[in-house]
Order: sequence, then structure tokens, then C-alpha cells
Amino acid sequence: MPGPVEKGVLYVVATPIGNLEDITLRALRVLREADLIACEDTRHTRKLLDHYEIARPVLSYHEHNEQERARELVEKLEQGLSVAQVSDAGMPGIADPGYRVIKLAIERGIPVRPVPGPSAAITALAGGGLPTDSFEFLGFLPARSGQRRTLIERLRSASATVVLYEAPHRIRETLAEIVEVLGHERPVVIARELTKVHEEFLRGTAGELLERIGDRELKGEITLLIGRCEGPTSQALGSRSAADLNQRLQQIMREQGFDEKSALKILARELGQPRSEVYRELLRVRSRKKP
Repeated sequence: MPGPVEKGVLYVVATPIGNLEDITLRALRVLREADLIACEDTRHTRKLLDHYEIARPVLSYHEHNEQERARELVEKLEQGLSVAQVSDAGMPGIADPGYRVIKLAIERGIPVRPVPGPSAAITALAGGGLPTDSFEFLGFLPARSGQRRTLIERLRSASATVVLYEAPHRIRETLAEIVEVLGHERPVVIARELTKVHEEFLRGTAGELLERIGDRELKGEITLLIGRCEGPTSQALGSRSAADLNQRLQQIMREQGFDEKSALKILARELGQPRSEVYRELLRVRSRKKP
């Protein structure tokens, strides 16, 4: 049986993404015993706390005051107070505020204890029906059309299921861009209102879902899954000339100051390909240059 909450510890606590029953016994204990609860929206978190009859002091910690609040919270932690950090839903720091205070606490030598629980990305993957042996989480899609299209173009030859968050009023436009850039037959899943009363999974090809949605107004939180490219990896790499691959690698190293191994990771991410495949292609490029 775990002991009481430790003093001077930052607890990063996952909270329900919809259904209030989706919270762990450990999370409830930590929230009850913490000296202070830092939350994204105090009104939203208060509903959860009231539901479980938890009466602890709360303090707002959101994207607009994150830098200032992070310093304030770390000062309290250094004074020996225990702090439980929560977001409106899911795990703090995962497409939600949290990174700054966690990073600062670690820098100051303060213990950080994650308390795992619900995550919209993992929940959507579990029920989506697309391959889960490998996936990439990219957070929220850019609101601007040009930036969104650039990201989608990166996914042409993605070798893993891609998980994204999208606003309901943009989902139709995003699906249209997926059809245009990735093709009508690309597998897609729209996971909406997960764990809530109106939970819904829409599964099919990008073209089918765009047609099925039509003029229907989708509401609530949306997690979007895009299936991986089923074509051969070599074909995707072959669309880039040998000189292009090596030139881009050198550019990343030069502009970002990375060594070759780190630059290779970035290049593979840009191409949507496994690093090992890109490395093998680069080796072939270099072997052809040798006399």
C-alpha cells in the first residue's frame, strides 16, 4: 500500500477526458492529500473535485500564465509543499499546459511523480481499428490552412498510424485536404467525444468519411487518426534524388548544429520514414560516390 503524499513533490496527475469514473484510486488519493492543486481551469477542475468531495486549494495554471506560474509553483515546492498538477482532461503536458513547471522542477532537483491515467490519443488508438504497433502523435493540427497542408504533405509516406487533435469546425476542411494530398483511399478514423455520452467512432477511407459527414455538424473534442502509407518505403524515398537526401541532411546539421545521428532522426521524420530505411538509402548514396 503506497504511503502518504510526499512533501516538496510535483505530482503530474491524469484526469478523466470525459467520463468522471475514469480516474485512478491513486489519482484521487494524491488530489485529496496534496497541499495545492494547479489546474488549467479552476472552474472545470472544481467540478471533478466536488464530484469526489475533495476540498483542496486550487491555483490556475494555463497557457497564458504558464511561465510566471511555473516559477511560483516551484517556489512553493521548494518550501516543502506538495503540488498536484492537472489539466482540463487527460495527462498534463500532452498537448496541454504543464511542460514549463515540470522542466523547472527537474532543473531545481524537485522530484516529479507522474500519476498515469486517461489520454484521448491512446483511447482513440485503442478503439480506432488502425495499426497500433507503431504510431506518431503530432498534437493539434495548425489552424492556418497553409501550415496544416504542409503537415499533411509530410504524411504522404508515413510508416505509422498518425494521431492528431482537430477542432470540430475544421474537420471537414481537413478531410478534404487529406483526400487531395494523401488520396481518397487513405484510412482515417474520427474519434469524437471519447468516453462521453455521445462517443462516436467514424471509420473508413478519407473520401468515404468526407462524403458521409456531408453537411453534418460535428461537435465536441475530436481525435483524428490517419493510417500509414501501405506503399513500399523505397518508392517514397526514391521520389527524392540521392543528392537531395544527402544535401538536406547536411543542411540540418549545418543550420541546427546537430551531429549526423540527430540530423538523421529529423530527416527521417520529415520523410515520414523509419530512420533505418533513410540511413540505408544514404549509405547507398555514399557508396555510389566512392571510386
